Amino acid sequence: MSEREATWRELESLVAAAGRRPEDLGGSRIRRLGALYRSVVADLAVARRRFAGDPVVRRLEGLAVEARGVVYDRGLRRNSFVRFVTNRYWELVHARLGMIGLAAAVLFGPGLLTAAWAFGDPTAAEGVVPAGFLWVTEPQESTDQGLGGLGIAAFSTYVLVNNIRVTLTAFALGVTFGVGTGFILAYNGAILGAVAGLAIGAGNGELLVAATSGHGILEFSCILVGGGAGLAMGRALLRPGTRTRGAALAAEAKDAALLALGTAPWLALAGFVEGYVGRTGLDATTTLVVGVATGLVYWGLVTGRGR
Repeated sequence: MSEREATWRELESLVAAAGRRPEDLGGSRIRRLGALYRSVVADLAVARRRFAGDPVVRRLEGLAVEARGVVYDRGLRRNSFVRFVTNRYWELVHARLGMIGLAAAVLFGPGLLTAAWAFGDPTAAEGVVPAGFLWVTEPQESTDQGLGGLGIAAFSTYVLVNNIRVTLTAFALGVTFGVGTGFILAYNGAILGAVAGLAIGAGNGELLVAATSGHGILEFSCILVGGGAGLAMGRALLRPGTRTRGAALAAEAKDAALLALGTAPWLALAGFVEGYVGRTGLDATTTLVVGVATGLVYWGLVTGRGR
């Protein structure tokens, strides 16, 4: 590849001249910088395939990384956070809609089965469902639990921490080829389905809607994004394409970390809504309207910004 040496040296020169202010290169040299960067990336792909282990590969890797920092990252540094919040996060979610749909099937499929089972055999279901959920089987008149301001704040914090834990676990277990992510989704779906079946069987179906619908749509959305990202990591390991499994996983894990960062504020909102809407005695219609509204906002942004 000695005939490409002049191109590499020219790119090295432009990168050095750009420093931290690539805009100072001027229009023609900026365009040349972009063209040379693309050329070197192509050379790197060829070198990795034909000359694996040769020092030229390491040289090109270093040059490609440094040039990319000039072409992309540095010029966008000031606006990177704003762009992430307004576009990049939604693009990442939209790109994984297929995996999110699969996560929904894994979550809600077992839930439908256990709901039917709990409705038909509540005694057996009560022995499986965690004790903290068995309130749905008792006579209830309202979702108002008399927590007061501080109690509601503490409850919202607890819900937030739990939601983040479940979502991050779904993200992280993608490294198990997606098996761990699938288990977490299926387990939580089965428990929630059993709770719903018990509530309906005890005549508390409307009360369950009042207690859960305000935050549930947004909360499930966030959990499904986490599950979809985890399953996407598993897919990268199973089908890395032309990359090594390590490289495919590293690329997907980077996006998963960004998804976790962008999903956290929405989980916080879900926790706030559960405490201040779902536990204050509001009727099912009101909480359902709140839940649908927050869900429409979230998925509207996925559709509008993500594309």
